[in-house]
Amino acid sequence: MDQFLSWLTGLIAIVIPGFGATPEPSWNGYVEADYVYVAAAAPGVIETIAVKEGEAVERGELLFVLRQDQQLALLRAAEARIAVAAANAQNLSTGSRAEEVQVIRASLGKADADLALAEASLARSERLAEQGLTPAAKVDQDRATLASAKAQVAQLQAQLTVAELPARDPVQAAAAASLLAAQADADKARSDLADRTVIAPVAARIERLYFGPGEMAAAGVPIMALLPAHALKVKFYVAEADRAGFALSEVVSVSCDGCAEGLTASISYFASDPQFTPPIIYSRDERTRLSFLAEAVLDEAGGLRPGQPVTIRQLE
Repeated sequence: MDQFLSWLTGLIAIVIPGFGATPEPSWNGYVEADYVYVAAAAPGVIETIAVKEGEAVERGELLFVLRQDQQLALLRAAEARIAVAAANAQNLSTGSRAEEVQVIRASLGKADADLALAEASLARSERLAEQGLTPAAKVDQDRATLASAKAQVAQLQAQLTVAELPARDPVQAAAAASLLAAQADADKARSDLADRTVIAPVAARIERLYFGPGEMAAAGVPIMALLPAHALKVKFYVAEADRAGFALSEVVSVSCDGCAEGLTASISYFASDPQFTPPIIYSRDERTRLSFLAEAVLDEAGGLRPGQPVTIRQLE
């Protein structure tokens, strides 16, 4: 009987090549992608979307723009506050205006002339009083006029000194601080305006658009998904007995129905915990039911798409 079975097996092997041979070990898996999700930093209505699904973009290319009316208005207001604060600081650092100083100088010149006239009048009154030609009251009046003229000159000299001096240090410091605050507000307004224009962070293909022009997008909510190059990976499950035969960075073969030949991937991850494990005791008989997730990054996409089933084999 055994001889007959051996003869029959040999005959079938001749008719059907490969019959009875040990099949090459393989593991089933599927393709997955590490997408780059692009969102706006602040909420807003989408003004324009500059790309389409399936389109390839380079890093730095425009993706979409949110409405900017409010941010532009805030920037103009901040720049106006900078102009006001700068003018105020400049004014405090240079003292009074030239026209105001000229008015004080002119008043001081008149006061000097009045002082000279008062001194001459008093001298004349004193000589006449010595000769008995003028009453003592006239001398007293001229002396009072002279004292008033001197006081007027001293007052205007003090005003001129103050007008030519800059503002006090604390006032100038407050003006400088106000200018810095206005500049900081303008910087923030420019940053907020820049956030309304979103560019591609990496070179990729536009995989999916989730919003369209005119729709309201919340902050941090993805507006589109990008698929960069070398972002495809395969996930497959290895039995507990086979896991020791794999190593990180090992290159494995990837195949599928209708895809290109020679596709490879490099193993990048092994799960430390078993997957899809029923509540069993880890006995020698039961541990064969354990499986572990492994991931391998595809060296080339080769036309593979996310979700596509694949077969993994080890290279010789």
